[in-house]
Amino acid sequence: METWVVITIAAAFLQNLRSALQKHLKGVMGTTGATFVRFGFGAPFALAYLAILHFGVGRPLPTVTVEFLAWAILGGIAQITATGLLIHLFSLRNFAVGTAYSRTEPVQAALFALMFLGETITLGVAAAIVISVTGVMLIAVARSVGRAFLAAFKSRDAAIGLLSGAGFGVAAVAYRMASLALGRTLVAPDYMTQAAMTLAVVILFQSLLMLAWMAWREPDEFPRIVSAWKPSLLVGLVGATASFGWFMAMTLQQAAIVKALAQIEMLFTYASAVLVFREHVNARELAGCVLVAFGVVVLLYLG
Repeated sequence: METWVVITIAAAFLQNLRSALQKHLKGVMGTTGATFVRFGFGAPFALAYLAILHFGVGRPLPTVTVEFLAWAILGGIAQITATGLLIHLFSLRNFAVGTAYSRTEPVQAALFALMFLGETITLGVAAAIVISVTGVMLIAVARSVGRAFLAAFKSRDAAIGLLSGAGFGVAAVAYRMASLALGRTLVAPDYMTQAAMTLAVVILFQSLLMLAWMAWREPDEFPRIVSAWKPSLLVGLVGATASFGWFMAMTLQQAAIVKALAQIEMLFTYASAVLVFREHVNARELAGCVLVAFGVVVLLYLG
């Protein structure tokens, strides 16, 4: 099994764990605070990974270039915007449909990579992306019923979901290009150091942006974050480790392909829901999980 595949599956598992941990923080702080924890408390761990690679293992640091910074800043802003749109969806009536559209991220990442970078994918990869995305969208709307459900696919909520997916798609492509830009400054490309440097710069930039926003708009969040520093540290550790995995995988492989395999996260989510929380899964959710699993198999064998 290829290195990027193993890393992506591990990152998907950790992201599912981080999401579960983040949900517990929503009880003690607002949406902005819970979102900031992912970046602010993850930054020290991102810096630690880079320090271990450089000082502990002796790997040379790549040179930060204007090209790298441009891609890193674009990706950081796109990810924050996409996350904000996704969170906004939860307050809307047709949030399930909107969320389903946000899961078109791999498709949009493939389109952006083709339009702006000239990266292409094989028919097998394209088929795998379509199958897995269809499965994830089916899961997202599995508990929606009635005519309102069908009408929602033409609603403003769907448009917001598409914009969210576009933001995540742009971020994935930008992070890959930022990491690859660093590789061109090294004598020999080193995907781990490139990914660690990209992650450190991006997460510091995002943390500063969110700190400025909270100081301006939501200063009441600061004492809530401080009071929950212990679980926040765990969220930061798991989140930074998952992100490190994503960045390594996207350095080794096209962003759209990595994000297609990343849909396996939904299988981890439902496995924990059934095995740990004893929740009921309906027929549409089960069918969606089967499609996701089939899409992953197609990707691994035909990609």
